[in-house]
Amino acid sequence: MSNNAEHSRTLKVQAMVCHAAGEPLVLETLDLAAPVDDEILVEIMASGLCHTDASQISGASAPFPFPVVAGHEGAGIVREVGPAVTDIKVGDHVVPLSIGECGECENCLSGKTNLCMAFLAELGSSQHRFSLNGVPVSAYGGVGSFAQFIVIKQHNAAVIRKDVPFDLACLVGCAVATGVGAATKTAQVAKGDSVAVFGLGGIGLNVLQGAQLAGASRIIGIDLNPARAEEGKIFGMTDFINPADGDAVDAVRSLTAGGVDHSFECVGHPALMKQALDATRIGWGCCTVLGVPADGQQIQITPFDLQLGRTVKGSFMGNMRGRSDLPMLLDHYVDGRLKLDELVSHHLPIEQVNTGFQIMEEGAAKRVVVSFTGA
Repeated sequence: MSNNAEHSRTLKVQAMVCHAAGEPLVLETLDLAAPVDDEILVEIMASGLCHTDASQISGASAPFPFPVVAGHEGAGIVREVGPAVTDIKVGDHVVPLSIGECGECENCLSGKTNLCMAFLAELGSSQHRFSLNGVPVSAYGGVGSFAQFIVIKQHNAAVIRKDVPFDLACLVGCAVATGVGAATKTAQVAKGDSVAVFGLGGIGLNVLQGAQLAGASRIIGIDLNPARAEEGKIFGMTDFINPADGDAVDAVRSLTAGGVDHSFECVGHPALMKQALDATRIGWGCCTVLGVPADGQQIQITPFDLQLGRTVKGSFMGNMRGRSDLPMLLDHYVDGRLKLDELVSHHLPIEQVNTGFQIMEEGAAKRVVVSFTGA
């Protein structure tokens, strides 16, 4: 088949599409351009729901144009590969990556960041693999995991072990990588350090277990949801603070005789980011920002707070390199060092994904996983 013919070949796939900001996802049959060159076709077996998906759907933070196939935290099976694919084969289990890893650019070779230059270049691209009646449909995070099948470049896929169920493996594509990586790679929490985690959703719970994995001595969780007082202990939390009971910063300082070595903001509220910074120790405290605020919001920091020796760091996907680092997280799970089963609180068919987001927004879920197959 000629290259032009390959580019013209399409597949019919079902996907959950958001047509405009604030509208619910609807099941559509889309055209999906078949893989060419260094691309692969992946059947998505399970996908987790993330607050960033919800922000795109609501329009609060919507970097991808509507209509859009939501979802970016997926896992599946490779069903077809393009002729230039070199290290992935049909039948491999993979996690699609919002942040690819070419392995060749200056950023990849530096060992300092997961922000591959190819990923940064693709952020501004207008390439669309999905379409509906000839109209382009974008894929959230460059993935669009709320579809039966997706097409991605090989550097946007991490090959994973086959003995972990898809409904658990998908979690490393965002929540686990973001939380665990923030503690172990971005902040580099050291043995004996004290940690405070503001917001114990899917990301925050994984920061807890990342801090535990790093050997933190005190791990404080802060959340308005009283259910997290017990749930957080499962993931390594030693102390719980409910801001409804009083000033959270004062409570953290009281527990740690002045402030923690590391704090993490996992909600996306600028005021909470400031609280997280204030909760760190003068001289060397580090605040790592994970939460994604609404477009246009800013964090207000007094320069003196930084001159007192505190630092603020940003973390995108936990600074975890997708192809190199994510498979290791599943090794940790199999070896008993990370908890994944306990993260999934709800399994739903893909048709109930809107219900899943409602459950998530109400704070009743740790992680909701949806699938076309019931995997």
